[in-house]
Amino acid sequence: MYKLLFVVPLVVTSLSSIAHASTDNPWYVGARAGASFLTNMDDAVTSVTEIQDTNFAGGIFAGYQVTPWFALETGYTHLGNAKLDNGQGSYEAQGADLVTKFSFSATDSLDIYAKAGAFYYDWNAIGSGVTNSDNGWSPTAGAGLEYFINKNLSTRLEYQYYNDVGGPDIHFAGLGLAYHWGAATPIVEPVYVDQVTITTLEELKLTVPFAFDSSTITTGDAAKLAPFEQRLKDQDAAQIYVIGHTDSRGSEAYNQKLSEKRAQAVADALRQHLNVGETRIIAQGRGESDPVASNQTEEGRTQNRRVDIISPSIDVETVTQVIAE
Repeated sequence: MYKLLFVVPLVVTSLSSIAHASTDNPWYVGARAGASFLTNMDDAVTSVTEIQDTNFAGGIFAGYQVTPWFALETGYTHLGNAKLDNGQGSYEAQGADLVTKFSFSATDSLDIYAKAGAFYYDWNAIGSGVTNSDNGWSPTAGAGLEYFINKNLSTRLEYQYYNDVGGPDIHFAGLGLAYHWGAATPIVEPVYVDQVTITTLEELKLTVPFAFDSSTITTGDAAKLAPFEQRLKDQDAAQIYVIGHTDSRGSEAYNQKLSEKRAQAVADALRQHLNVGETRIIAQGRGESDPVASNQTEEGRTQNRRVDIISPSIDVETVTQVIAE
């Protein structure tokens, strides 16, 4: 028996790397009930009678799950009141368990476990026909199955052997129920993910008029360029096209040069407060080739002396961090 008590922990410890019992709720209490069976009674029974060797037994226990595979457990166990057949007395066995418990995971919810430790017993002879009350320490070992109903409740089916409890050996088999608690409140760190939002900025358009044969932008018209300047400041991808036009009076070559000067005047006005390159403000002249009205009237020619300013629509990508659900 002493060899068994030494070997059981070693065998179970070798399986500890795949043990299952959870430390989420490390503290537990429980109760067990079943039957005890007495053997090796030669020195405790008279020669003229026999003893009821099977009796009701049960107890309570408490423990702490140190690791997923190892726990410390203590408790009180009443191993029954064995009566003599002649009715002249009985033997009562009870005491305190102090054991180690080693667990191995069979499934996600089922553990196989072994126990080994000591039992401080009180062997009490009751009545006139019995003698030899005793108390002391007894080695004990056991094995069982534990099924976890949920993280707080588990049931047990177990066997436990008590060696030399006041003389006889006592075997216990029964069912148990345990309640587990004590898990610390988990600290859930938020997980952030990037959320991308696409916003479309609408096209900006403006037409700046020019006087006859002039390439000078007025102060009032220059002030109207503010929305274009703001877009260039806010959006690195923004571009502005500045396209100059003339009416049909004069030579085609002269009008081409004049349209280019008008476009450049507007481009310079845009760049006056901004440090942007030519790739973002693109100036072009189209001379008299693209009229918007008839050049046969003064009113039509006035409309054709112009610079069209266009900033195409762009998609703006905004990245924000949000908590993942």
